[in-house]
Amino acid sequence: MPDLLIELFSEEIPARMQAQAADGLKKLVTDALVERGLLYEGAKAFVTPRRLALAVHGLPGRQADQREEKKGPRVGAPEGAIAGFLKSAGLASLDQASVQSDPKKGDFYVAVVEKPGRPTPEVIAEIIPAIIRGFPWPKSMRWGSGSLRWVRPLHSIVATFGAEGDEPEVVRFEVDGIVSSNVTYGHRFLAPAPITVKRLDDWMAKLEAAKVVVDRDRRKDIILNDAKDLALANGLELVEDEGLLDEVAGLVEWPVVLMGAFEERFLDIPDEVIRATIRANQKCFVLKNPATGRLANRFLLISNLVASDGGAAIVAGNERVIRARLSDAKFFWDTDRVNGLAKNFSKFEHITFHEKLGSQAERIERIRRLAVEIAPKVGAEPALAEEAALYAKADLLTEVVGEFPELQGLMGRYYAQGENLPPEVAAACEEHYKPQGPGDRVPTAPVSIAVALADKIDTLVGFWAIDEKPTGSKDPYALRRAALGVIRIVLENGLRVRLRKILQEENILWFPETERGAIRQFIDGINPIRPEFEETSLNKMLLQGNPSTRFIGVNSLLSFFADRLKVHLREHGARHDLVDAVFALEGQDDLFLLVDRMTALARFLETEDGKTLLAGYRRAVNILRIEEKKDGRAFTGPTNAALLKEPAEERLADAIEQVKRRVATAAAAEDFETAMTALADLRGPVDAFFDAVTVNDPDPALRENRLKLLDEIRAATRGIADFDRIGG
Repeated sequence: MPDLLIELFSEEIPARMQAQAADGLKKLVTDALVERGLLYEGAKAFVTPRRLALAVHGLPGRQADQREEKKGPRVGAPEGAIAGFLKSAGLASLDQASVQSDPKKGDFYVAVVEKPGRPTPEVIAEIIPAIIRGFPWPKSMRWGSGSLRWVRPLHSIVATFGAEGDEPEVVRFEVDGIVSSNVTYGHRFLAPAPITVKRLDDWMAKLEAAKVVVDRDRRKDIILNDAKDLALANGLELVEDEGLLDEVAGLVEWPVVLMGAFEERFLDIPDEVIRATIRANQKCFVLKNPATGRLANRFLLISNLVASDGGAAIVAGNERVIRARLSDAKFFWDTDRVNGLAKNFSKFEHITFHEKLGSQAERIERIRRLAVEIAPKVGAEPALAEEAALYAKADLLTEVVGEFPELQGLMGRYYAQGENLPPEVAAACEEHYKPQGPGDRVPTAPVSIAVALADKIDTLVGFWAIDEKPTGSKDPYALRRAALGVIRIVLENGLRVRLRKILQEENILWFPETERGAIRQFIDGINPIRPEFEETSLNKMLLQGNPSTRFIGVNSLLSFFADRLKVHLREHGARHDLVDAVFALEGQDDLFLLVDRMTALARFLETEDGKTLLAGYRRAVNILRIEEKKDGRAFTGPTNAALLKEPAEERLADAIEQVKRRVATAAAAEDFETAMTALADLRGPVDAFFDAVTVNDPDPALRENRLKLLDEIRAATRGIADFDRIGG
């Protein structure tokens, strides 16, 4: 079957746009072909800095003929309706139509419209120009006097179609004065002459001979393998960088790996700074000395041509630029060490964190106070946590981080170590930002944990207070990531912290120090589970002092944590409904204990006892809801022992009381396996009750008492979770 080859040859396509453009061309063309009934066997896109191409294999030579029956008006219909039918069906007269009968609608005209399929090249000639003109580049340009927009000036278009063994035909079309042909061009410098091509294999072979590797993945393999070989030949190791490899593969059509060097004096700079400098400015790879484990004073660059001097001039040019850049980096590094981190503290007073949330200095002060509050809860020394919180952000105003923001935190660690600050403080400077993504590790050192939690919680409470919460897919302040970071730090370190108390303490830090004591006293005197106290009572009190400050709804923020926890646990195979069921209980803000309870509940519900008890629970609750709706009232226990007439209801009432005591004792001891074992003892009495007892007894007193007994089943399970929220 015939194959299609399309190549769009232009000036250099930015490397960051190439992969997306190749995928886009493939999808647009293949979708358009299928939409027109042209099914294919396979398709592959190619991209180099100067060309975007697509090969579609196994296309039919023409579209299939189509036969369609077009229903017309009834026999005897007005002339206008008949004329419209003839025109739409392409008929000259009614003699070309047939008459069909319908028992309900009578006789009506039918036209059989046969539409012959068009040759595939004709269809392609219609598809490709439209795709080129509407191609979705992130950025595009016009040039000369034409109207076409393309990422860079488009020079030529190859479009061939034909079966293997045959001479393919050129699919003829024109786009903004550019006429399709079978002519392309090789490497800009090494083989710029025109090349006549046929189909995919011929195109690839001739371009390879013309110093163009058209397959992006193959260019990456060449670069990686040659780089490793050259490093090994010099007794060094390549520091692999997948992002940089992707980028340089989009900068060259004929990759040639060369090695350069820089002065050893620059090795005084931290490895990460050297790597960032060389990577950002020259797109070069760095090399490691296996003997020392540190970087060597060598680098690898990827040239786009084979130079007559073996690349000596290219290497020398890159060495000059890298030497200048590393000189700047060394100056920044030396200047920062002379100035010291503490010199930056006062500067934060003049830097705004957010227009509604004050300065960076105010934020650092809140983080400091909260870190001191959290420290004893996570096993950290409060004085070290306080010092770490003060220094954690100081590197943001250093010269190196100003040049390479991606090194924030890490440079703080280096500077803190250079100033002989405690190791815990130096580690916290780097680790308090972690985790920054699902694959990032969490801090494990107590001081780092205290500062990391304080940093993330300050962010969450602050943006919650100004109502900048995530909505849908929008989360400009990365609040979901901050909440997930808190959750991972707590769970992966097995921390036992009460999240509500920490959130409330952070919120209090937003108020003037003179008001904080009264706020704490107010909170301690109110049941913190009542959601209305945060938004009403407390704020009414605060309005007398500072009307511009508001105590946020901690319950709302806890719900946000619950949602993030569900996402996190679901990604690890847990059931989100069980998270809901456990989180719904009052006071469940100890995340580690919550997950422990949920895990035990999940195991219990997998047992036969768990499944049967859940079924009995649902039966009880369904009856209770129906009767409560009917009577317009709630039936809440306890039951009246004198009205327990049947042995089965007596046994159930006795079992409930025993189970409630055992569950409460086990839950208080955080022994959830024992609590589940106790809960399993309800299975038999519940089944026996429904087998032997009529709940809706004619005697109103007995009926009410039995409905209250059903409510007692619900009360017994509430010692573990809210079974109403369990699905399945």
